Amino acid sequence: MSRPPFPPFDERTAAQKVQAAEDAWNTRDPERVAAAYTEDSVWRNRDRFLSGREEVVAFLRQKWARELDYALRKELWAFRQDRIAVRFQYECHDESGQWWRSYGNELWEFTADGLMSRREASIDDVPITPAERRIFGPRPESERGVPLPVR
Repeated sequence: MSRPPFPPFDERTAAQKVQAAEDAWNTRDPERVAAAYTEDSVWRNRDRFLSGREEVVAFLRQKWARELDYALRKELWAFRQDRIAVRFQYECHDESGQWWRSYGNELWEFTADGLMSRREASIDDVPITPAERRIFGPRPESERGVPLPVR
């Protein structure tokens, strides 16, 4: 199994990898997202440490069961050889109706066949009102490549 583009990355292929990840995560399909990772991938997500696709799928099922109407934007921050750094924002609400905007950074490492073998994510959550929302579903084509707002 392989997942182009392959390392070593240049600016164009790193940006393609980031957009592909954003598109997959916005499906909220745990199996589709997990297919981009090696069978033995290692994750740190906030305070959780995961190992392997099965744990990733279980984690994502739980995540999207509580993070309702999840919508994500990712932006390429830096790249080198087989590594990519990303900043992101996503919005969702919980079952009580409280909306959240989450800000984060991810560090990714890839194998030669383009699968992600390591993902480390640091994430902070900020409560927002419905009027403060700015991310509504998957990114429209017209917004691809547009930098994320700082706040």
